[in-house]
Amino acid sequence: MAQTVFTFGGSAKATDARAKDKTVVGGKGANLAEMAEIGLPVPPGFTLTTEECLRYLEQGGEFPETLRDDVHTALGHIEGTVGKRLGDKEDPLLVSVRSGAAISMPGMMDTVLNLGLNDETVLGLAAIADDERFAWDSYRRFIQMYSDVVLGLDHGLFEEALEIAKEDNGFYNDTEMSAEDWKALVGEYKRIVEEELGTPFPQDVTQQLWGAIRAVFDSWDSERAKIYRRLNDIPHDMGTAVNVQAMVFGNMGDTSATGVAFTRDPSTGERTYYGEWLVNAQGEDVVAGIRTPQYLTRARREEAGADKPSMEEAMPEAYGELARVFELLEQHYNDMQDIEFTVERGKLFLLQTRNGKRTAKAALKMAVDMVGEGLIDERTAILRVDPMALDQLLHPTLDPDAPRDVMTSGLPASPGAASGKIALDADTAEQWAGRGEKVILVRVETSPEDIHGMHAAQGILTARGGMTSHAAVVARGMGRPCVSGASTVSIDREARTLRIASRDLAEGDVITIDGGNGQVMAGEVATIEPELAGDFGTVMEWADAHRRMRVRTNAETPGDCRMARQFGAEGIGLCRTEHMFFDADRISAVRQMILAEDERGRREALTKLLPEQRGDFRQIFEVMAGLPCTIRLLDPPLHEFLPHNDREFEELSDTTGIGVAQLRRRAEELHEFNPMLGHRGCRLGITYPEIYEMQARAIFEAACDVAEESGEAPVPEIMIPLVATRRELALLKQLVDRVAGEVFESRGRTLDYLVGTMIELPRAALMAGEIANEAMFFSFGTNDLTQTTLGVSRDDAGGFLATYVDKGIFPRDPFVSLDIDGVGQLVELAAERGRATRGDIKLGICGEHGGDPASIAFCEATGLDYVSASPYRVPIARLAAAQASLRSS
Repeated sequence: MAQTVFTFGGSAKATDARAKDKTVVGGKGANLAEMAEIGLPVPPGFTLTTEECLRYLEQGGEFPETLRDDVHTALGHIEGTVGKRLGDKEDPLLVSVRSGAAISMPGMMDTVLNLGLNDETVLGLAAIADDERFAWDSYRRFIQMYSDVVLGLDHGLFEEALEIAKEDNGFYNDTEMSAEDWKALVGEYKRIVEEELGTPFPQDVTQQLWGAIRAVFDSWDSERAKIYRRLNDIPHDMGTAVNVQAMVFGNMGDTSATGVAFTRDPSTGERTYYGEWLVNAQGEDVVAGIRTPQYLTRARREEAGADKPSMEEAMPEAYGELARVFELLEQHYNDMQDIEFTVERGKLFLLQTRNGKRTAKAALKMAVDMVGEGLIDERTAILRVDPMALDQLLHPTLDPDAPRDVMTSGLPASPGAASGKIALDADTAEQWAGRGEKVILVRVETSPEDIHGMHAAQGILTARGGMTSHAAVVARGMGRPCVSGASTVSIDREARTLRIASRDLAEGDVITIDGGNGQVMAGEVATIEPELAGDFGTVMEWADAHRRMRVRTNAETPGDCRMARQFGAEGIGLCRTEHMFFDADRISAVRQMILAEDERGRREALTKLLPEQRGDFRQIFEVMAGLPCTIRLLDPPLHEFLPHNDREFEELSDTTGIGVAQLRRRAEELHEFNPMLGHRGCRLGITYPEIYEMQARAIFEAACDVAEESGEAPVPEIMIPLVATRRELALLKQLVDRVAGEVFESRGRTLDYLVGTMIELPRAALMAGEIANEAMFFSFGTNDLTQTTLGVSRDDAGGFLATYVDKGIFPRDPFVSLDIDGVGQLVELAAERGRATRGDIKLGICGEHGGDPASIAFCEATGLDYVSASPYRVPIARLAAAQASLRSS
């Protein structure tokens, strides 16, 4: 059986490659082993592998005896290295028990610090440290954390007891509490545990250790971890490792400290040290936002106008050692590092390093700068930037000239700006966002349980916490603007009100936050479009040079087309013509056409629509002159256009002169039980060919107009939707070719054009070889192909798809990321059979999957010619296509 417990630090050497394999020992375990081997001051420890986590979860929470033996041996490694024993009354070893998945999930899983303390070992710790206050502070921290994480008690019970103790003594900060105060609080904490559980707080240190290991493994399946994985496309079957490590203490007085630091600024990408620290504290105090931390460097402190000294000023020797470590780690990993450290009585220890999460702006700057520095090459730079992170840069920001009613300022924890209604808890934020409202989640501080509300919100505002707090780190990873540590924000949860500086507000009031400068403003502030130049432009140029597939856009308005061109679109992959029919000025003519009793009535209405359609296409072609434009002829079922109420029927009757009763009878005749599988797509063109005839005429006339005026002819690609048979496409292709010939003869010119189809039915994919006899291109409509293959409606599946993902039935939402195993097979098969018939057939994808990086990688592997995405996702698709090309080369 493969080894599943690995030691690090001290005399431990990684002779097994699995000891540094992140999929086996997690990112934290791999990096701890790596840092220890290159001689950095890492407290010794051991790692239980992700395999043990998955085995534990599969076997219903049981630990095999072999694992208990291996852990006992590994614990001996720690004890031998530091010269202390777990549970020793005279000089006890204390350990931390922390999670560590292969892919970083900050704050999503559980941690226990100071494990090994009980009523006897606390006395030994106090004596050996010669500091009673430190020992009892550590003990109360341990009881509180262990009770929350392992015993399942509400941490609020302990927070309330602490606040009462401080109030009774007239204290503001935890650091004002004396040893006697902490002793009394430990007694109160133990009383709470016994009252809540009916049993005393566990004193057996071995029981404590296995309880903590169990809790960390269990936290892999916690609701917050599942939500985080779902939001970040992290597989559910990876499991987490557990890292058990000798404790070092940042809460041993004024010569001790703890902190989190980055080798570059994770918000801007500047090559400057960035981080926070706290004197006389433990790591949870920083990341949980319990105390507002101090700046790491003097320059940052002065820039912020803060009074408390930076680490550079207060602990120059430890800071100097930390700066040396920064340079060493960045050179070693060739990337910006996120480091957790502790200073124990002047000595620096490293508790973690990992590639730091960063904003999109910072990712681009770091990539470009590191290429310039010779740290990485262009290929690595392209692969390093997360395509989905670009979404942060592609949306409007606050207009610097717009009036701002600034109420207060906090820390600029995650850049970008957002306006919305105040929501005071995560559930409310999710509920309001679900009904289409924009919200700002406002909390004293966020916790991992708030993850769903943070995702639903436009932005996040917290009263406490620093630049490396939970809210800041998670918001940056999500691309949400965040202002943290806005100390003038006070919340009354019961009244659902809050006070910001001198202003009283209520839940539901609108505010604006600017995560770039930390400002919090009343009301909504005007925005401006993003400027996509500089580092963004450089990385996009690199990406374009390395990608094979073209990138088009899904657009049907001139505004969307212009936006897409600005973002680098190389044509239109999907123009949905039905959207044009819903315009208020022409819906009556559309309804007249649909409800007409015969062809003559339909042609009458279509004559009114022709100049409108021609104008639509002309505006689009003017923007896309010289580029291919795939235009889908009318696709949705006719019921979508019909009147819905008495007023609409009466208006249509006035327009057409047909009685309301007759119109209602005709509408009833058109009623379908399942219209999405009924009279729609090419079936409309077959039964009412005059509709497609009008649209084709409008397309060719508009293309000729633009070609004549601009000298650059667009290349119309007429797409026939919902084809299932060769004969359907043959009939409608004849119609399109006939109309094209008529227009070209009347205009005295010809244009290049293609006729093809959308592959969105399983039968079309299976019969692609036959259909390719008529089609000059296939565009895979993966939205409908997913629906018709899985038998799942994307409009109605929201209620159960999340459960399916959580249970591992689908690896991710199949409407967000393509079901490669199932739907993907149909795409591959259709591409192969289509090419076998017509070697030069053009192949593309135009569903929402065209903007999803994982789906784009599949398109590259399948050899498609292009992907098409919504305008704001065009840059994402350009970068993802380049990455797919590089990885396949």
